[in-house]
Amino acid sequence: MQVLVYGAGQLAQMMYLEGCPMGIEVQAVDVKNEQVVHPVTKQPMNISLGQAIANADALTVEFEHVPEHLLEQASRSGKLYPSIDAVLIGADRVREKRLLTRVGVANCPHRVVTQIDQLDSCIEELGERLILKASRDGYDGYGQWRLTQSSELSALKTTLQGLDLESVPLVVEKMLDFDREVSIIGVRDKQGQIRVYPLAENLHHKGQLHVSVAPALNITDALQKQAETIFTILAEGMGYIGVLAVELFQCGEQLLVNEIAPRVHNSGHWTLSGSDVSQFNNHLRAVTGLPLGQSDSLKVSAMVNIIGCSAFSSDLLSIPGCHLYWYGKTVREKRKMGHINVTADNFAELGDKLRALSEYLPLEHFPKLEDEAKRLKSLSPA
Repeated sequence: MQVLVYGAGQLAQMMYLEGCPMGIEVQAVDVKNEQVVHPVTKQPMNISLGQAIANADALTVEFEHVPEHLLEQASRSGKLYPSIDAVLIGADRVREKRLLTRVGVANCPHRVVTQIDQLDSCIEELGERLILKASRDGYDGYGQWRLTQSSELSALKTTLQGLDLESVPLVVEKMLDFDREVSIIGVRDKQGQIRVYPLAENLHHKGQLHVSVAPALNITDALQKQAETIFTILAEGMGYIGVLAVELFQCGEQLLVNEIAPRVHNSGHWTLSGSDVSQFNNHLRAVTGLPLGQSDSLKVSAMVNIIGCSAFSSDLLSIPGCHLYWYGKTVREKRKMGHINVTADNFAELGDKLRALSEYLPLEHFPKLEDEAKRLKSLSPA
C-alpha cells in the first residue's frame, strides 16, 4: 500500500518509519514547490504529484496549513483522509468555533472580530483579560496577543492596525483561570470505530509545548470519559477518518476545548514509546482501512521537546527507557529539532529519570524540565 502525505516535516517522517514494518510506503509532498519527496531524506522522487496521487491508496496531511488548491486536488481523488472540510476547520479558528457551537461542545467564551473597533465591545462582553488569536496561520504562540487590562487597549489597537481583519479575522477569547492544559488523542476509522489514548498533561513555555506527561496525573474516570465523549462528538460530527488531537483546558471538573488539530500531534509523540500502537501507526491503519490497534498506555511516559538547540550529550541514551527522536533540521530559534521520550513504571521513577536527563541537556532550552522532574519525583510509587 502507498500513502501520500501533504507536508514533508517530522510528522511525515515518523509516519514513514511507522509504515515500513506494515508494508506501507509513505511519500511526502513539499507543499511549497509541490514536489514529491522522500519523507526522511527530503530528496525529490522521480514522480509527478499527479502520478503520486493516482498511485496512492490514501492521501493525508501532516499539518493543516496546506494550500487550498492542493487540498482541493487531493479531495477530488476521493482518497483524502481526513476530509478537506476537516482539514480546513483545523486551519481556521473561526470555522473551528463554528463546529464547536454546532455540535454543542463547550469551549472558551469568545467573539470573532473583523474590525479593530469591535475590541471595545469584546471587553464589555468578555472582560478586560483577553487573548487575541489570528484565525489562520498562527501556531506555537505566533499570531497571538494578550490584553491584561483595559488601559492597554489603545496600544494594542496600534499594534493591530496593519492587519486585514476582513480577510483574516481575530478570535478574541476570555482569558480563563484554568487548572492545567491537557489533550486527548484519538483515531476513527472508515467503519466508525474509535480508539482513544489516555489524557496527556501538557506544559507550555511562551506558547510552545515543552513537556507532555501521559497518562496525566490525577485524572478521574469521569474526566477521562468526558474527554472521550468530546472526542467522539467531534470525530463523528465531522465524519472524521484518522488521528485527531483535541487540546483542552481543565477548569475544575470541566473540560473546555482550546483547539483541535486534524492530524497526528506533538502531544501524542509519547505513544511511540509508551503505547502498544503509536498515533502514527494508528493513523496509517485508519486511512488505509487496516484494523485499529490498541491505544492503552503500557507505562507512564514523558515527551520532552528539543527546541532551538542541537548541543546536548548523546549519553542521555544511557538512561533506561530513554528514546531520542531527531528530525534532522537546521537549528533555528523556537524550531522543534527533535524530542525525547522517557518511560517508567511509575511517576516517581519517571521524575528520577527526568532529573537524570536534565544533566545531559542545556537547561536554558528546557525551562520546564527540572520543575516537572521534582514534581513527579515527589509522588509515591503507585
